Amino acid sequence: MTDPFALQVGARTLATIPRRLVRVGVSLDAALARVAPVLPALNGADGWHVTSLPEDVALDMAGLTWVRQRYVRHFVDLAAGEAAWRAGLSASTRAAMKRKARKLAAANGGRVDIRRYATRAELGAFHPLARAVAAATYQERLLGAALPAAAAAVVRDDARGWLLFMGEAPVAYLFCTAQGTSWRYDHVGHDPAFAALSPGSVLMEAALGDLFGEGRARFDFTEGDGQHKRTLASGGVACRDVVVLRRTWANRAALGALRGFDGAVSAAKRVAMLRAVAGRVGR
Repeated sequence: MTDPFALQVGARTLATIPRRLVRVGVSLDAALARVAPVLPALNGADGWHVTSLPEDVALDMAGLTWVRQRYVRHFVDLAAGEAAWRAGLSASTRAAMKRKARKLAAANGGRVDIRRYATRAELGAFHPLARAVAAATYQERLLGAALPAAAAAVVRDDARGWLLFMGEAPVAYLFCTAQGTSWRYDHVGHDPAFAALSPGSVLMEAALGDLFGEGRARFDFTEGDGQHKRTLASGGVACRDVVVLRRTWANRAALGALRGFDGAVSAAKRVAMLRAVAGRVGR
């Protein structure tokens, strides 16, 4: 798979630099085992984009290297059981989960209507309903990372899906697949018109409750950080995303532009934070 260099501020891509990168994703099993990935042949591409490489694992590959981001890859320890997971959550998190479920139920005639899809036939019914929700999400509009339009990507034996309904209309979906000993958090989204009811949070809790009985060791929140991941996780591994480019002048220029842009965004964030702090102090 090939990726462009994306110049991003948050979730919004402002521009791309046309470099072709072979994406190499490190699985959670490999990250926990501290196993370095084998980089495939480039076949004309400009380099590799390695995601979730553990901080203490080196790449045995020479080239122009840039660490694009660092984060903790969070997971839930399913093998420990649901009771242990809930006990490990903070009291405020448990209270917030109950409060959100009650609020949503009150808006839906007194019940939280979540439906699970596990067989190929069930996933075939899940797909068009989930796609209807996905079409309205920011994951679709800004990231291109919503549930795929092709049903074949969803209708498979190693997948699970969930929908949350308000009345008879789906308003949130979650879809995951198996990878190694884990379930992967692949696609999620909710109708923004119902955001005040926290449908994604309510659905996430229900899905995790189902997966404790599915026989796999972990629920993998995949690459990147996020408040909900930190709140719900029971473990994590420190990782980084690394770009490795062939040593060409074009690649040097592209990497220089990317570094400059990322540096400018970081500086702007620091200035904004300092101004916000100064404003609060002044008040």
